[in-house]
Amino acid sequence: MSDLRDDVRTLFTQITGRAPDGLWSAPGRVNLIGEHTDYNDGFVLPFAIDRRTIVAAGAREDAVLRVASTFSDDAVEIPLGDLEGARGRAGWADYPLGVAWALGRSGADLAAVPGVDLVIDSNVPVGAGLSSSAAIECAVALALDDLWRLGLARPALARAGQLAENEFVGAPTGIMDQSASLLGQADAAVFLDCRTLDAEIVPLGFAAAGLTLLVMDTGVSHSHATGGYGERRASCEAGAAALGVPALRDLTVDDLARARDLLDDVTFRRVRHVVTENQRVLDVVRTLRTEGAAGIGELLDASHVSMRDDFEISVPELDLAVETAREHGALGARMTGGGFGGAAIALAPLDAVSRIQVAVDGAFAEHGFAAPEVYPVRPSAGAARDA
Repeated sequence: MSDLRDDVRTLFTQITGRAPDGLWSAPGRVNLIGEHTDYNDGFVLPFAIDRRTIVAAGAREDAVLRVASTFSDDAVEIPLGDLEGARGRAGWADYPLGVAWALGRSGADLAAVPGVDLVIDSNVPVGAGLSSSAAIECAVALALDDLWRLGLARPALARAGQLAENEFVGAPTGIMDQSASLLGQADAAVFLDCRTLDAEIVPLGFAAAGLTLLVMDTGVSHSHATGGYGERRASCEAGAAALGVPALRDLTVDDLARARDLLDDVTFRRVRHVVTENQRVLDVVRTLRTEGAAGIGELLDASHVSMRDDFEISVPELDLAVETAREHGALGARMTGGGFGGAAIALAPLDAVSRIQVAVDGAFAEHGFAAPEVYPVRPSAGAARDA
C-alpha cells in the first residue's frame, strides 16, 4: 500500500504541479456467498479484502473534472456540466466520471462545486470478480464527498456507486459490491439485505479457526456490461413477474414446486438458483454464529453447483479450480462474482494452502489452460481517507 500511495501522489504532482488535497482508498471484495441475489432484493455476504484502489484528489479553480491513472497514458477531462452527455464514452474513466454524475443525480449541485483532479492507482485485480470497478467508485465517491462537503452517509455513497455503474457505465449490477467496499471491517463480513439496505457485521474468525480464504483467479476475462449477466437478470425479472411477486426475494424454497409448474425449464432453473442461494446465505450466517467458519464448507460447495447447473454462469476453468481445491484439502469452494470468468474461492486450512496452490497450477497446466493466480486474501477494513 505504501508503494501505491507514493506512486499516485507522485503522478498527481507530475500532472497538476501541486500536491493532492488528500488520499482516499477503497477495497475490492470477495463475496463469500450470495451470487446474483443482490439485484433480486435478496441477501449477500461479502467482505472487503486487502487489495485496494487509491485516489489522490485535489480541488481545481474551474469546473472541470480530470481523471488520470497509473495504468493508462491518457487523462480524461470534462466539464462537470457536460457529464450527462458523456455517459459510456470514456472506457475505464466512465467509473470515476459516473460517480460524479451520480452524485449530481443524487442531489449534489454540480454547478456549485469545484472541479477536481483525480489520479487513481490500484492493486485490485481487474476481471477477477473481485470488484475492481466498485473499489474505484467507492474511493472516488468518498473523495468527492469530502472535497465537495456533501456529508453523505455511506449507504448513500454506495447507492451513488451503483447508479454510476448501472446508468453511466451500463452494467446492470446490484449494490453488494459498493456496500462491501464502504462498510467492510477487519475479520468480518457484511450481511446485507439488498431490499432494505440494512447491513450487519458478521465476524468470520478465519484466523482463529486456522483457516484462510484463497482466491483462484482463472484469468478468464468477463464483462458485466455485456452478454450473459444481463440475460440472467432479465430471466429473474421474468420469473418474478410470472410468479406474481415483486422480486425473487419474496419466494422461499417451498414455492419452487409452484414455480416448476408455471415456468419454462430455463427460467425455473434461474429462479431456483436465486431462491436456494438466498437460503444458503441465511444458513451460512447462522452457521458462522453457531459453529464457526469450519462449518460452512458444504454450503459453499452447494452454491457452486447451483451456479454451474441452474444459473449456468461457470466456465471450465472455474469448475476445475473448485474441484481441484476440494480434492486437495479445501473445506469448500465456489466461483465468486458475476460469472463467465473471473475467480473462484476456497476456504482452506492453513496447512493445505501450498498443496492447493501447487495442485491448481498443475491441473490448469494439464488441461492446457493459462496459469492461474492463487493467493490468500484477508477480510479487511472498508473505504477510508488515508492522508
